[in-house]
Parts: sequence; structure tokens; C-alpha cells
Amino acid sequence: MPDSLNRGKTVAILGGGPVGLAAAAHVLERGMEPVVLEAGPAAGHAVRQWSHVPMFSPWEYNIDKAAGRLLAAVGWNAPSGGGYPTGGELLAQYLEPLATRTPLKDRIRTESLVTSVGRVGFDKAKTKGREAAPFEVRYQNGKGPESLRADTVIDATGTWFTPNPAGADGRPAIGEHEVQDRLAYGMPEARGALGAAFAKLVASGKICVEAGFKVSHLSRDGARLRISTGATCCGRHAVVDELVVATGLRPDLDFLREVRLSLDPALECPPELAPLIDPNEHSCGTVRPHGARELAQPEPGFYFAGIKSYGRAPTFLMLTGYEQVRSIAAEIAGDHEAARTVELVLPETGVCSGPGPLTNQAEVASGCCGGPAPAKADACCVADVEAKQEGKTGCGCA
Repeated sequence: MPDSLNRGKTVAILGGGPVGLAAAAHVLERGMEPVVLEAGPAAGHAVRQWSHVPMFSPWEYNIDKAAGRLLAAVGWNAPSGGGYPTGGELLAQYLEPLATRTPLKDRIRTESLVTSVGRVGFDKAKTKGREAAPFEVRYQNGKGPESLRADTVIDATGTWFTPNPAGADGRPAIGEHEVQDRLAYGMPEARGALGAAFAKLVASGKICVEAGFKVSHLSRDGARLRISTGATCCGRHAVVDELVVATGLRPDLDFLREVRLSLDPALECPPELAPLIDPNEHSCGTVRPHGARELAQPEPGFYFAGIKSYGRAPTFLMLTGYEQVRSIAAEIAGDHEAARTVELVLPETGVCSGPGPLTNQAEVASGCCGGPAPAKADACCVADVEAKQEGKTGCGCA
């Protein structure tokens, strides 16, 4: 499509992570004006929180094509080999050059925390003339409240800073707020190499797995933390120094109260996308590519992209996010055929398993503290059964 038809069209992109920057690259390539609002001090702020963690897919699946073209134009050399970069390597070798050496550097506003999105002069309930009104994105920085008007909005803010609570039912455990100093949130999902590393520790007996332990209560036990499955003394419990809450992540929808949204009731993602990403049926390697059609909202010109578009589903693959924003940029530009055309082909396996060999699960099961406990025993392993027969509570692993 000729650039002249899109010149002056402003696209507000919320979030300066990998998918947000890819969105900006595609928007710019189609002759439109991207403005990226990043809450952190630099692009890729959320990635910095897990910079030591290896990616679950190799380099070839972590670089967006439009972003790669912008980088190539300034003399950037793509990382060689098929290795699995850490978050820190992704930042240093890809995201930072993209944000600082390409034309995107003049389109990124850092330290800009988005506080609300709406239509100028229209609350959510008003309809007549709504589509013609521009979006207004309000955000906060060191100078105070600011605002940006845009023709369209792509929300790629991610989910890293809104972790799920410790409670097994999706709500904060009773007492969770009062013991925040003993809790750590946001640990990335353990799969691939991380899963294998943990499995080896379990097999060696250094970690005991308390299967079926549904946290409902958190309380102080002297200087330590008591984690319980029930309020009574008869419930299972463990006394520890610290609890790492690795229960997943969820989208922050609070600042979108005045945007007309349609979300799946279970996953909190676009309804058309829900059956494609349902974690009960899919892994990240079995989610088919999708784009603007599946991500569209009742608010014309507003799109979710990246892991936030998946709501509570953990099946996100970065390259799928790149395909999302390619399609969205095409749709915004009026190139509906390109928006509908799938340009991403994923192999069924090997995309998101991470580096390193998988650990034999039978070996893990047999190696933990004397092997697994009998099926009807309220214990995690043989050592735990013996400890509880002696009147001890909690995990009996040495």
C-alpha cells in the first residue's frame, strides 16, 4: 500500500518489549508513525528481570523480520548459530541495538507508565460517532501526567508485573498480604532446561515434591513462614523461610476500563483466540499462527498483542507474537489481504522445549527420597510416609 495513504496515522504501542518493538518496526515499515510507551527506564525492562534465564526457543525464533531489516540497515550482524540466548543476551544482541541504533530510537518514550486508555470525549457507554474519535492514552512520567492521541492502539504491555497470587483457587491465600516480606513472585515457568534442572534436584533427594498441595493460608510461624492447605491443624502444612510464588501470570486490565473489550471468561484473552491457546489442550508448539482477525476487539482500532493477548494461558511463543503484530500492522494500514495471510510456519516440536536433554521422568520418580509414596498416602514420598508415621509433620525428606 502506498505510504501516502498512511502518512500521519499514529499508532500508540504500549510496552517496549520484544513484541512491542516488533510492532513499531512493522508500523514504521508501512509508512505510519509508531509511538512506544515503555514504563521502565529502557526498552526491554521486563526482560531485564529474567536476564539470567535461557530462552525456550533458539535465536532464529526470537528475531522479528521487520526489526531485523531495520537493524541490517545500520550494519547490525545477526547472532550466529542456533543457540538458546538468555534474556540478557537477547537484550544486548538484539533489543538494545533495535531500540538505540535504528529509527525506532526517536519513537520510544521510556519511564512512561500508562494509566488509562479511552476515546476523546466518549466514555464506554457512548456509541454514536465513537469510531471517529481518536484514542487518548494517558501516562505518567517524572514530569507528571502526560497524554498521547492516536488513531489506533496496540497493547503489548505483557504480564510480567502482574503475577498470580499464591492461593490455589486463583485468589490471594488468606494472610498473603500480611507476609509479603517472605514471598517472591514472578519466577518464570519451569520448563525445558529449567524443568530438567529441577527434576535432577528432585531425583537427588535435595528437593521434595509435595504433590497436590493446594495453598489456602499463609501465616507467620515465629521468624518463619507457615504454608497451609487449610485453616485447621489437620490440614497439610510446611514451615519454610521463603515462598517463591511461581503460579503464573495474568493481564492487567485496570487501565482499560473505558475501552470496549470482549474477553474469554476463563482465559481473559480475545474470544476468537481462546480455543487456539487453551493450556488444557495446547503447548506453545501446537498453537497455530494467528493475527488481527483473532485479536480484534469491539473497540475498533484497539488490539492486544504478545503474551498479554494470551490472558492467563502460558502457551505463548515469541515468534507467534511477531506474526501477530505483522498482521495487525497490515490491517491498520488497510492491507487486509496481507493481514489475513499467514506468513509463519512453525514446526510441531523443538520450538519451545529449551536447551539440554529432557530428564527421564521414571528416574525422577524413583529417586526422590526412597521413591513415590503409595497412592492413598498423604505424603510426597516414602521418606515422608515414614516421618509422618513417627509423628512428624510436613515433608520428611532429609
